[in-house]
Parts: sequence; structure tokens; C-alpha cells
Amino acid sequence: MLRSDKHPQYPLLPANSSQFNDVDEGGLNLGQVGAALRRRALLIAGVTGVVATAAVLKAETDPPIYQGTFEILTKPVTGESKAVADVPQTIGNRQDPITAPQTKDEVKTTIAVLQSRGLLEPVIQKLQMKYPGLDYDYIMQSLMIEPGEQNILQVQYTNPDEHLVRDFLSAIKDAFLEYSLEERRNDVEQAIKFVEKEKQPLEERVKDWQERLRTIRQKNNLVEPAQKSQEVSALIATLTQQQLDNRVQLEQMRAKYLDLQKELAQQPGALASNSLLSDNPRYQKILDQIQQANTEIARRGSVYTDQEEGMQRLYQQRYSMVSMLEQERARVNRDFLSRIRELEARDVALAEKIDNLNGYLRALAAVSRDYDNIQRELKIATDALSQFTAKQQALQIEYSQRLQPWRLLDPQMTLVNEPQAISDSAKRNLALGGLLGLLLGVGAALVVDKLSNVFYTSKDLKEVTGLPLLGVVPLRKEIAALADQGNASSTVQQAARASFFEVFRSLYTNILLLGSDAPIRSLVISSAGQGDGKSTVAVHLALSAAAMGHRVLLVDANLRSPSLHQRVGLMNIQGLTDVISADLDWSNVIERSPLEDNLYVLSAGPIPPDSIRLLASQKMQDLMQDLHSSFDLVIYDTPPLVGFADATLLAANTNGMVLVAGLGKVKRSVLQQALEELQISGTPVLGLIANKSRDSVPASYSYYQQYYRQGMSVERIGDEEDVDSSSASAPTSLRQIK
Repeated sequence: MLRSDKHPQYPLLPANSSQFNDVDEGGLNLGQVGAALRRRALLIAGVTGVVATAAVLKAETDPPIYQGTFEILTKPVTGESKAVADVPQTIGNRQDPITAPQTKDEVKTTIAVLQSRGLLEPVIQKLQMKYPGLDYDYIMQSLMIEPGEQNILQVQYTNPDEHLVRDFLSAIKDAFLEYSLEERRNDVEQAIKFVEKEKQPLEERVKDWQERLRTIRQKNNLVEPAQKSQEVSALIATLTQQQLDNRVQLEQMRAKYLDLQKELAQQPGALASNSLLSDNPRYQKILDQIQQANTEIARRGSVYTDQEEGMQRLYQQRYSMVSMLEQERARVNRDFLSRIRELEARDVALAEKIDNLNGYLRALAAVSRDYDNIQRELKIATDALSQFTAKQQALQIEYSQRLQPWRLLDPQMTLVNEPQAISDSAKRNLALGGLLGLLLGVGAALVVDKLSNVFYTSKDLKEVTGLPLLGVVPLRKEIAALADQGNASSTVQQAARASFFEVFRSLYTNILLLGSDAPIRSLVISSAGQGDGKSTVAVHLALSAAAMGHRVLLVDANLRSPSLHQRVGLMNIQGLTDVISADLDWSNVIERSPLEDNLYVLSAGPIPPDSIRLLASQKMQDLMQDLHSSFDLVIYDTPPLVGFADATLLAANTNGMVLVAGLGKVKRSVLQQALEELQISGTPVLGLIANKSRDSVPASYSYYQQYYRQGMSVERIGDEEDVDSSSASAPTSLRQIK
């Protein structure tokens, strides 16, 4: 059975169907938003036009509204202000009163005060004699005070009553200017009171801090505590570094001592390679002499017995040297112990010194902190005392100002300009309506595009399904439009068609690369629903494989609505139905395609009453096994997945299924349902083919275009404008495009 030959490299993963719900929860994809807006450009333009038109009509039908404005410079520019600004210690000398801008917070505060009831109520009470229904809330509905540039406030009032606009602006202008003078004098008066209040205790504070500074110097016998602290800190740092170095040496000596004990526990004859004792020249010299004695004993023992006088002398020498070796080992052990005790004693001494210095430094830090605090407080008190007298005199000069610091920028305001009717309301409403309509149109376009529930790009298709994208087939009429630009010649149009066929070559190459372990010999072409272009993709894929020298069989397994015979220019007299039901020999039923010599076609034959029964029969499985072993590639064109089980039954006996998704056609819900059915059935899926892409033009188009402009030609590829068109004419031979 072919089940053992399946190519399970890309089985349908359980997470693929659930990714449909997760994609919408991600971040904003600007590319997808831009594509959606381009698709719904007409809707956006329509909504924008309707809203803008309605806004203009409303502006034309509204009654006239009068508007009056004036501007006030809120910084003092009087001669008195300039004179006072040159006097030290005054409020005005802190910044240039003309050029220094107010901060945002200061501007907000000023506007809030000018709009307050306390300032406007007196003005409204005067106007109520002429306008009885006037009140604060009515005025605030149309009064606008906005900040301008360089300390300028723009005051604007709008009302249908022209006389009310003129009278109110004239009254509020005088109120604002009077407020500016009163505000300046209040500031200076508060400053004078503060100076008088703070000046009295300053002298006592200066005397008190001076006495504290003298006491702390006498008590601690110090001149500058900070300098002494630095010296002690530097000494502590030096001793700490010495302690660290000493502890490193101590740990090293302890480790070496442990190694030495292990070496001393060994036999003297096994110490030739020991690191510690071998570094001792005296120990090594004795060990070398022992080795020489052993060598001489071995040499002489081969001739004489142990009782011979020379042998006895050699034994005596070796015994003496072994005793010397033991003595040297004991001496080395004592040296190590002595050095370890010395380092330990030094560590204790350094730790004691550091502790003493740290205690002294802590005490010195407290003294230094008190010393600095006293000096800082003394300086503050002294500076304040030396300045407050000068401040008091300067503020008295500043308080004597009489001119208003604020100035009306429009001199004609003294004569009260006539309020102007708002003439640009139509233009303003057109701009605002256009902007609002554009926003509503964009929102409506995004909502409509979202509700369409359709895939438009291959990137979305790949991200949502999680399946390998084997290829992207461009919409045929998009390539035709490129070829027709600039009155292109017929050879350039042939180049466009050839580049379209090159897409299927790349597609077939990608399918071949999937079979790394076992070659892909048979596959099923299907789609989630109708109209995705699966049949035309199957024909072009078979043509591409045949043009590359493979022996290909194209089987029309769509027994419900066969159409492959029309696409390849054959008759549908006998086919798959006859082979299964009438026990005909399949070799007598298949036909060679007139398009390619290596392409064979097994048409569907008569439409059976129950196609599922035929496709699920044992005869069909045996037939698929024979075809699998007889051809290099067998392609089965099947009905859609949703609502039909034909493709799932056939895919179980092939190397896998290839799904065709028509961009701009296939709906997310339909594709989700198809993937769920494949997941439940366990059908292996090789990958996806994105069909009818408007954004993908083959890179080989420019190559073929240049190639054919040089005088080369190609046989007619086909006249269909859409690979999904069921009435598209059959493609002709492409053997010359190799």
C-alpha cells in the first residue's frame, strides 16, 4: 500500500486551526492597514465627500455670528518697569521684562484668573443694565482666551448680537489692564512684608551659628575635618588592599600545604613527579642520587650477590640518602607551617588596624557632618542678612509704579473696533468636515475590510495557517497589464506569459525539495472552497513537471464536476470512472496531452451517482498504487475540501496534499473549517499555494522581456486572463522555454 510511502514532512499541526483566533490579537500591522485602505479607497472617498458636503451646507444655513478680538502683551513695558529692572534686588531685574517668556504653567494661571468669576462678575454687572439676561455662564460659552507668541494673550468673544460683542470687549479690556497693575503692586507688597518679617531674626541666627562653629573647632582640635577624613580613608584603603593580598597568599600557602601533606604521605620512590617537592633543589638532588644508587645496585646485582662487599656498600649509601630525604621532607613541612603562621599573624594585625581606623573615621564623619551643616547655615544666614536691607529699599522703589504694565497691542481698540461677521465658516466647516469624513471613512473601510473575512496577501495566509508556502501565483491579468504598458510588442507579451509559466517551475522545484528522504511521486491538488483556481494550478504544475523531463500523469478525480479535459484540449469519453467500475485497463484509457509529450491525462469519464463509493474502493487504491509506480509524478485534481470527502480519501494514498488558496477569494472561516477537517482526518499537507496574487510579479519577467526583445520567440502560452477562469483556453507547448 502507498501509506508506507507517504511523505510526512509537513503534517497538519494542531495549532494551525487555532491560529485564526490568535492573529487578530497581535499588534498593529501597518502594511495590512495600508492594503485595506487601498482596497476601500472608493468607500473612504464617498464617506469623506458626504460628511464634507453636509458640513458646508450647515455653514451656509446658519445665522451670522459676530466675532471681536484684541491682543494684550502681558509683560511690563513701561518706562518705570525698565528703570526698576536695572535696580538690584527687585523682582523685575531677574529677567528682561520684554524678552523673558512666561512658562506654560504661568500662562495657564494667568488665563484661569482672567476667566474667573472674581474678575468677570464686576464687568457683567455693569453690562446687565443694558443686557438684562447676561450672566457669567452665558459669557463663558463664547469667551476664548488663548496664548500667543512672546507673552501675548489673544482675547476673542463671539455672539450673534453685534452690540454685545463690542460693549463686552471694551469693558473687559479695561478690566484686564487694571488687573495687571493691581497684580504687580500686590506682588511687590507681599515681598516687602516678607522682607520685614524675616530680617529681624537673621542677626540672632548669624551669631548663634558663629558660636557653634568656634565650639566644634576647639573641642575636636580641627581646622578642616574633610581633609582629615580623606587622609584616614586613603590609609584604610591601603591597609585593606594589603589585607586582601595577605589573605590571598595565606590561602595559597594553605592549599600548597595540603598538597604537601598528600605528597609526604606517598613513598619516596613515587615523588619524582610531585610539583612541590620537585621544586626543592636539595630534595631533588637527594632523590636523583637515590635513583643513581638504585641503578647501580640493579646493574651490579646482575653479577654479584647481595653479600658481596660492593653491594653492601651500595645498600648502605642508599639507606643514608633515604634518611637524608626524610629529613629534607620534615624541613620543608616545617617551613610551610612557619610561613602560614606568619601570614595569619599579619592578617590579624592588619584587621585590628583597619577596625581602629574605621572607628576613628566614623567619629570623624559625624564631626565633619556637623561642621559642614554649621558652615552652610552660617553662610545662608549671613547672605540673607546682607541682602535683605538692600531688598527692602529696592522693593520700595518698585512699589511706586503707577503705569499699567500690560499693554493693548491694537491702538485702535481704544476706539472699539466694529466686530466682524465670521465669513470663513464655510471654509472652516469644509476643512473640519473633510477631516472628520476622512477619519470616518478610514474607520468604515477598516471595519468593512475586517468583516469581509478574506485573505488578500500571501503573507497573511502563511502567518495564519502556519503551513509552508510553496509558491505565489500572480493574477494573470496583472502580468498582462505590465506587458501591455507602452504598446508592447507580441514578443514582450510572450515574455510575460513565459514568466508566468516560470512561477510553476519554481513551484514544482519547491515540491521536489520537500522529498529529502523519499521522492514525492504523487500528490493531491485541492482547495478549501470553489473558485480558488486549483484545477488550473494542477494543469500548469503538470505542464511544468513534464517540460522538465519528468513523466507526469494528470488525473481528473473531480468526479462531481470534471473540467480538466477542457483545459488540456481532450475529450471526456472514457476516464477514471470506467477504469474503476468497468475494470478497464488504465493504460488503454489515459491519453497523451497535445501540450507536452511527457504529459498524460486520465480524464474523469462519466459522472457516477456515488463518487465517494468509487474513490474509497479497493480498486481505486490498487489503481493509485499502479500509477504511483508507473509515473514520475501523479497529480490528482479533486473537489473542494469543505463539504466533500473526495480529496481526503485520495490524499491518504499519496505523498500528501497541496492546498490552493485564491487570494481575495478564500474566506478565513472556510479555510479554517478545511484545516480542522484535515487535522481530524490526519491528512498530510505538503504546503500552500497562494493563487491570484496582485502584489507578486515574477522576477523572471524582466529577463524574458529582454530575451524576447532581442528577436527570440515562443509558442503561444494561453489567452486566459485569470488562472481561476474555468473557461480559460488550454496552454500550448512550452518545450522551447527550457
